[in-house]
Amino acid sequence: MGVTSAVAPAEEASIVETHVSVLVFVGDRAYKAKKPVRFGFLDFSTPARRREACQREVELNRRIAPDVYLGVAELRGPGPDEAEPVVVMRRMPVARRLATMVVEDDPSVADHLRAVARVLVDFHARAERSPAIDAYGTAGALAAAWQANEVEMASFVGRLLDADLFDEAHRLMERFVAGRRTLFDRRIAAGEVCDGHGDLQAADIFCLDDGPRILDTIEFDDSLRYGDVLADVAFLTMDLERLGRPDLGEVFVAAYDELAGEVPPRPLLEVHVAHRAQIRAKVACLRAEQDGLDTAAGAAAAEEARRLQRLSVEHLRRARVRLVVVGGLPGTGKSTLARGLGERFGWVVLRSDVLRKQLAGLDAATPAPANVGAGIYDDAATDRTYDELLVEASHLLAAGETVILDASWSDDRHRRAARELAEAASADLVELCCTVAPDVARERLRSRAATGGDASDATDAVAVAMAARADEWPEAVDVPTAAGPDVVLDSVATTFDPTVT
Repeated sequence: MGVTSAVAPAEEASIVETHVSVLVFVGDRAYKAKKPVRFGFLDFSTPARRREACQREVELNRRIAPDVYLGVAELRGPGPDEAEPVVVMRRMPVARRLATMVVEDDPSVADHLRAVARVLVDFHARAERSPAIDAYGTAGALAAAWQANEVEMASFVGRLLDADLFDEAHRLMERFVAGRRTLFDRRIAAGEVCDGHGDLQAADIFCLDDGPRILDTIEFDDSLRYGDVLADVAFLTMDLERLGRPDLGEVFVAAYDELAGEVPPRPLLEVHVAHRAQIRAKVACLRAEQDGLDTAAGAAAAEEARRLQRLSVEHLRRARVRLVVVGGLPGTGKSTLARGLGERFGWVVLRSDVLRKQLAGLDAATPAPANVGAGIYDDAATDRTYDELLVEASHLLAAGETVILDASWSDDRHRRAARELAEAASADLVELCCTVAPDVARERLRSRAATGGDASDATDAVAVAMAARADEWPEAVDVPTAAGPDVVLDSVATTFDPTVT
């Protein structure tokens, strides 16, 4: 496969430096040398270690860009010193760098991102898998990786990084991981953990006429490449947001999901985005210290670290899994609100009226009218309905889904059980109680009965009987619904702002 959009002969020689490498660009070649540095996560301190890293870099990157990585050469001086190894690469055209095209608002970027997604899906499908690699896809592995980064970042907290955000991020990640072990195990069982790229940044992707070239796979630590395929997807998604184009991140995610044929729970992607932002924040801190905070480059790196820290925390907030209990007497609009929240945020809605009919062996739309405490509405059937509602919710919460439970919730016993579930599942509990004037509720019930086809059998008489038996619900947020469904939905939806703690 040849490289199109080749480097123009007049392209000037240049040098680019990162915190671990020096790249020299001459003609149609790029030469990459490792710096003699040692950090907590890598050791390039000797020529032998740098040679091994260069050889490994070529080997690994040929998996996805075989025509770019040409081999390892040596730099020799006139003295007896050991030769310095360098990676030899084809030089990519700077104008076709994805990061440049994003910043310059190139109209073709969306199409190129879909091409990148296609290459990445194919790469992931071919990537190595094994039980040893699977071990890096567990919930515990993600928690350990997060904590390892925290250790390496600790010295920067209070100097470059915000201490409160640092602590908040720790709590949010710990809570997510604690309740989502089933989700991680399912991803492993589905073959979604592999030897991936590990560092998928827009600056290392070049959009050529015959397809993208994805460069710079991590070579110094295999474990940093091992993990869920979403880790790679998240890295580029995060980087596009860092460049000011979160909308392009959504284009990329949608393309990858479509080509891969599956849509994972959104909170899992958000957590991986947060982790990748944390990694880049750490790198920016190291670069700031290396350059010196009193220099322009060091100050810019420090600001980048702070931006990435904020980005990481924002995505952890979005990753929060919630159990939303929406209740109220018949006719108060609870089902309308629950359905609206589910559609707006992509959350799962479980409705007690539907489940009650299913447990009774009935179609949801089949009428089964009865007084409170009788028929399929007797106390035993009601307890069974709520029990099953919470069982189904527990499975969904463990899988990373936010769940809305639509029921009257008039009995405090059932509400206590929901609170216990939320605590056990490490999910944020939100309790909403819909209210409206009795005459408005009465008119809604009559209109619904006239239309037919709804799972609820409630009548005005049933509503009066339920009100007489209902326990007080001081823990719930009161949601008046007289203003109409759209106004109510917009008002309640603002309380779920993912950027608010």
